[in-house]
Amino acid sequence: MGLIVAEAIAKQDPNASEGKLAPRFNALVRKEACSGVAQEIDLGLVLKLGRSEMITGGRRKNAVLGDAMEAVLAAIYLDGGFQAAKDIILQLWEKRISSVELDARDSKTRLQEWAQARRLEPPVYTLIDRTGPDHSPIFNIEVELKTGEKVSAQAGNKRDAEQNAAKMLLKILKDNQ
Repeated sequence: MGLIVAEAIAKQDPNASEGKLAPRFNALVRKEACSGVAQEIDLGLVLKLGRSEMITGGRRKNAVLGDAMEAVLAAIYLDGGFQAAKDIILQLWEKRISSVELDARDSKTRLQEWAQARRLEPPVYTLIDRTGPDHSPIFNIEVELKTGEKVSAQAGNKRDAEQNAAKMLLKILKDNQ
């Protein structure tokens, strides 16, 4: 998958530097992208899951769907070869490849770079609260800059809550400019 996506984004923008292509590549091949494609094709509906995974909502979990999507692509490659895998990846990822942001850095990276450009200390992320059952937690994360701006956000895992908080703070900072 990596080779196919790398080739596609390099063809899309042949003059882009590696530094500009890498964030786009990462956005297209990370687990969330695989999970998103799996959701679009309703892959979760055909997964054979154990009882406990079904009870805890496994058919909707990013990790399960992302892994399942990767397994399907591997099966296509093993059964039909490289060209078959390439064809299905380009078909399933077509919208994502054509719409990936020219600057696809994640929100935490962009916020850190924003702070560095202004000679500020890096943002501080703090776990405010964790609620919900063990199989379906909700994390409330706050991000704060030394200048006093702060915001909190929630998600089903710490990483997503941090990303959401950084994205919200970036929007506030942009609106205040």
